Amino acid sequence: MDLIVKICGLSTEEALDAALDAGADMVGFVLFPPSPRNVSLERAADLAGRARGRAEIVALTVDMDDATLATVVDRMKPDWIQMHGTESVDTVEATKQAFGVRVMKALPVMARFDLERASRYASVADRLLLDAKPPRGADRPGGHGRAFDWTLLRGFASAVPYLLSGGLTPANVGDAITVSAAPGVDVSSGVETAPGVKDPDLIRAFIAAARRASVVPAPERAASKVAS
Repeated sequence: MDLIVKICGLSTEEALDAALDAGADMVGFVLFPPSPRNVSLERAADLAGRARGRAEIVALTVDMDDATLATVVDRMKPDWIQMHGTESVDTVEATKQAFGVRVMKALPVMARFDLERASRYASVADRLLLDAKPPRGADRPGGHGRAFDWTLLRGFASAVPYLLSGGLTPANVGDAITVSAAPGVDVSSGVETAPGVKDPDLIRAFIAAARRASVVPAPERAASKVAS
C-alpha cells in the first residue's frame, strides 16, 4: 500500500492548492472553535468543494453532537469524519452507522499501553490517527507540535491502517517513516509559520520528503528501524 499523506488544518485556497498540487492524499478542515485552525462550516464546505475529486476530504471534529454532525455531513459532504476528542468506541460505531461516512479516530500516545487502547478502536474505526498526548493543562486535544516516541510503534499491528501524527515537519518526516514504518503521516503545525498560518512551501517540502522516504520498500524500512 502506498504511503498516505494528510495535510490538516487548511484554511486558505493558497495552502489547499499547494497540498493538492503536491499530491496530498487527504486534506483536513478543523471544525473546533478553540483551535487556531478552526474554520466555519461555510468556509470548510467551500474549500472541500475545491478539493473534491483530487483528495479525500476530512472533517475534523471534537466531541461533536449528532445534530451538528448531521449538518456537517450535509453541508460539507466529507469522505471522512475525524473524531479527535474523547469519543468512545460505541460513539465511533454509532457515528458510522448513523451517517454512512468513514470514521478516523485520533488517539493520544505517550506509552506502549496507549496502543492497547488504540487497538480497541480499530474494531470499529476505518482508520486510526496516532498523535502525541497534549501537554498538561492544554485547552484542546492534539500533540501541539510535539512528537511521541516513534519506536513505540515497533511491533504494533493494527487491524486498520493508521496515520502517524504529532510533531512532524519536512525535516523529520523521513526519519519518522523509517523508524515507525507507518503506512501514513499527518501534519498540521509542522507546515506553519505561525499557529494556523500554513506555508505553501513547507507543505510542498513535507509531501516531497514523505514521498522520498516511502520509496524504500516497507520491509526494508522495518528492517532499518529494528537495526537502529
